[in-house]
Amino acid sequence: MSGSTERPFRFEQVEWTDPRAALLRARMDVEMTARYAGPSSPELDDAVTEALRIDPADILATVLALDSDGTPIAHAALRTHDGDWEVKRVIVAGDQRGRGVGRALMNELERIARAAGVPRLILQTGSKQPDAVALYEKIGYTPIPIYEPYIEAIPHSFCFEKLLA
Repeated sequence: MSGSTERPFRFEQVEWTDPRAALLRARMDVEMTARYAGPSSPELDDAVTEALRIDPADILATVLALDSDGTPIAHAALRTHDGDWEVKRVIVAGDQRGRGVGRALMNELERIARAAGVPRLILQTGSKQPDAVALYEKIGYTPIPIYEPYIEAIPHSFCFEKLLA
């Protein structure tokens, strides 16, 4: 299609504490709570909350996708986890989905990991995120057994890896 009206986007590595990154993570929290919390328990339980907790000291990279006007439209991070690099907190703003931002963001994470000599990336997602599962499978992630800290806290997790070497 010629004359596309889609605006380009670019990536920027930022600190975990960058307010734009924090805002996107807060939006993700609202969306995930709505997907996973039931009417009888609007809050996630303590075990789930602890399993999903991220220590900022473990963050290796935080990446934002920025629209052409500088608006943050997507977020993802890499953290160290038991000797692996784990993809965390992948979110694309709802009105930006379907334009390839998620795929490009994952490619950027893989580029960062390859540059650091990392042999594989791992990630965990949930049973109520079929859009995420579909993306990960399309870009070459393969299922692996559930790993800690998700085994007992979130037993219906879907875990994946992608070999980079």
